[in-house]
Amino acid sequence: MDLNERDIDDWPGHGLTDAELDAAYNVRALAGEERFGHLMARYRAMSDAAVEGLPGHPGIVYDETGGERLDVWGPGRDGEARPVFVFLHGGYWRALSRADSAFMARTLHRNGVATVVPDYTLAPAATLEEIVRQVRAAVAWVHRHGRAHGLDPGRVVVGGSSAGGHLTAMTMLDGWQAEFGLPGDAVRAAMPFSGLFDLRPLTRVYVNEWLGLDVRRAAALSPELLPAGRSLPAVVAVAEHDGPGFLQQSRRFARHWGRAAELMVVPDRDHFDVVLDLADERSAVSRALLALVHSL
Repeated sequence: MDLNERDIDDWPGHGLTDAELDAAYNVRALAGEERFGHLMARYRAMSDAAVEGLPGHPGIVYDETGGERLDVWGPGRDGEARPVFVFLHGGYWRALSRADSAFMARTLHRNGVATVVPDYTLAPAATLEEIVRQVRAAVAWVHRHGRAHGLDPGRVVVGGSSAGGHLTAMTMLDGWQAEFGLPGDAVRAAMPFSGLFDLRPLTRVYVNEWLGLDVRRAAALSPELLPAGRSLPAVVAVAEHDGPGFLQQSRRFARHWGRAAELMVVPDRDHFDVVLDLADERSAVSRALLALVHSL
């Protein structure tokens, strides 16, 4: 990253007060505690229903260093290798799990696509740098071991919501693949939802209580500030009623990614329910994801 100190400190919204920044990024407060709790319960209930009776390989350790596990749902059988959607959960890097995050698995299975849902070590037990390493290791597992589990490592789409949108973008970048012995096109397409692509504002909001970032580290972990490189196809999705910070960041990241990116502002959805539309194959986001998969 070639940014001087002035560039690093001069981020969009740096002149806002802390209270204004909190309003832009505190989507839990925007939703309200009752609605937030209801939606978190829906994540788990919909995920449980989606995987009940579904063929799969749950609980596989994908990273010996971190000891974290992933679930494979709806893989191919009898030698079939299905395209893969790797979904990275949100929760501001400190909450949720793979058990809350498989709500799309049955819908994708019906459409010939497998779902891989990894856990990662939550902050503050892990630094954000380590969390990024772990999700990249999950992609590496698909490449090394996918065929033995009914997955096609040549057709991998990564997606995720909120913090998972940030982690998705960190797998879209060039340069990290060599460390894992992967080809440069290990990720063939991507679909971040309501992501965070410039982390510098978070150094001044409550999220930094568990991230512990300074502005320089935040900049180094910000996909919007890093070279787009190989422009793989991406749908950058965000909810119409999302937090202002998330809407602005999604628009900027789509511009940063260039012609390969499509910005999708999903009407009548908020930060937490937009990704649940992946469970409905008639929804715009499901159609967009399946179009990405079938274009590979």
